[in-house]
Amino acid sequence: MKKTAIITGADGGMGTEITRAVAQAGYHVIMICYTAFKGEERKSQLILETKNTDIEVVQADLSSLESLTHAIGKLIKKVGSIDLLMNNAGTMATHFTQTEDGFEHTVAVNYIAPYLLTRKLLPLMHPGSRIVNMVSCTYSIGKIGSQFFQKGKQGNFWRIPIYSNTKLALWLFTRELSQRLKDTGITVNAADPGVVSTNIISMDMWFDPLTDLLFRPCIRTPREGADMAIRLLLNPEYENQTGNMYVSGKQRKLKPQYLNHPQMKSLWEDTEKELTERGISFSIAKD
Repeated sequence: MKKTAIITGADGGMGTEITRAVAQAGYHVIMICYTAFKGEERKSQLILETKNTDIEVVQADLSSLESLTHAIGKLIKKVGSIDLLMNNAGTMATHFTQTEDGFEHTVAVNYIAPYLLTRKLLPLMHPGSRIVNMVSCTYSIGKIGSQFFQKGKQGNFWRIPIYSNTKLALWLFTRELSQRLKDTGITVNAADPGVVSTNIISMDMWFDPLTDLLFRPCIRTPREGADMAIRLLLNPEYENQTGNMYVSGKQRKLKPQYLNHPQMKSLWEDTEKELTERGISFSIAKD
């Protein structure tokens, strides 16, 4: 039976590169995309390039629990087993917006969505399945306070610390999940792509056009940014590695506070509570 891979943000810059590599490796690939039209366009392009016709699109707005839950239902019906899950999608909101569910928008997409998607799809995984979460070096300046879910950070809105907070949260989820799954044979790791030239770098402040002009030519291409995630998904050397963060082909040496962070378990429980209050239930099969 052909192996199955699920990739979020699959129609974006790095998402396309990851999808291409996984499709070339012969997987049945499910692209989770924000818009079906763009996803289908990218799918057609990738089929021509990879000669793998076993690629399909599932539309989901990752900021919406209703949309994501609907997509999860489709995925569970479509596949009997999941071999790779790539939580790649990410955003950086330029102004304060709460979703229909009451979460700050960046928090919803960058953290709530991969948490929910991963936990709901765990029953379809097996020994050898790999989960890879796309983090960022900015995790190291992240802080998760009492207003994290609703506002992203304490005090006034500022996009960069909110983004950093979501990446810290995603790393803590990676680490906690790896410990909970340590006896299952399912691996969970994080990839740091570096600073990548993608649309997530939104140039909307007065100094940003100059920053764009000076720095964008020097930063990584989407393929270079996607490289570490592709390795973690496909390379045999990472088959039994779990609970680690990798960048530029190497395991990142993390400070002890990030390996046994005091908020790892509490954030997991707080997130579950937030989602349960919004009508989402969790099984305890593999958690």
